[in-house]
Amino acid sequence: MAGKRKTRRRLKPGKLLILLLPVLLIGGLLYYLNLKNNQKPVQTTPEEVIFTVPAGAGAKTVSEKLADEGIIRSGSAGYAFARQNKLTDIKAGNFLLDKSWDLEQIYTTLNDSTATIVDDVRVTIVEGDWAKHIAEKIAAATNVTEQELLDLWNDQDYIRSLFDRYPFLSEEMFGPDVRICLEGYLAPNTYIFFQDTTAQEVTEKILNQTLVNYKEVESDIKKSDMSVHQVFTLASVVQYESGKVSEMANIAGVFANRLNTGMPLQSSVTVCYAIDVNKDDDWMACEVNSEFDSPYNTYKYPGLPPGPIQNPGIDALRAVLKPAKHDYYYFMADVYGDGSVYYAKTLEEHNANVAKYLK
Repeated sequence: MAGKRKTRRRLKPGKLLILLLPVLLIGGLLYYLNLKNNQKPVQTTPEEVIFTVPAGAGAKTVSEKLADEGIIRSGSAGYAFARQNKLTDIKAGNFLLDKSWDLEQIYTTLNDSTATIVDDVRVTIVEGDWAKHIAEKIAAATNVTEQELLDLWNDQDYIRSLFDRYPFLSEEMFGPDVRICLEGYLAPNTYIFFQDTTAQEVTEKILNQTLVNYKEVESDIKKSDMSVHQVFTLASVVQYESGKVSEMANIAGVFANRLNTGMPLQSSVTVCYAIDVNKDDDWMACEVNSEFDSPYNTYKYPGLPPGPIQNPGIDALRAVLKPAKHDYYYFMADVYGDGSVYYAKTLEEHNANVAKYLK
């Protein structure tokens, strides 16, 4: 007996549309949310960058280049935005953009021929620069004088006006023995300045980069038992003492051990900063002047110096917040050799290292 043939039930177009409608709505909503998200700035913290539009580059190519350089979230979303808002007439040249800008501000700038940079200069602040050396570099490249910068970097009223924008600034910076209030807070980087600028514009551009560095370690600072000023101060000592990033955590560990046991910091580089107000750094002078009377001299005065003794990079900040765990209380570098650092648990071991590598 033949079985009954099953008949397939076909959905009517109306019912099929009803079933697909939620899927289409959800898909459309997700697409819209993704599009809106890609139109947001890549970060909330200001960070200026120089972006170059090659001659002849179209909006699609420029959008992909913006994404590759981390200035926008998505090249395809940027290109779609530019087309939708008639912002595809992008000019060739160098532009000063900011990673905290949204797509509208970025593409509007790139469509403005008057926004191209024509009188910019580059100034590189390296890890370990002193404030006075940074001021010299900027003064050599711009119309701002070295003294204008140093005066501003010691202007307490001006610095206090920046507290809301830069949470790493605090009243601790204004201690009576601090030489330059913003010493230690001038983040190393290569900066683009206009030749015709102001001390305030220069300073705040640098502090914007310091804010980027601070944000990277902010949570660790809050977990530590040190204030922000103490972290930047100790990081400056570690930066000065270390010739290699790979040694920073070990050196920070030595200083942590000394501070935790009440031992003086006894860092010769703090003497370098103490004695060198108006002359160039001389490390040998530091080694033979441990009795030099200055609050910065950590042989004579316990704890940390009044403030940073140079401007540390992000690696030194990280090292201070996550120092190596060990039992060393001494270290020395083979300055006549390959710069290797030798650690010791006792003064006797340390003296033996000095006799071996520095005599």
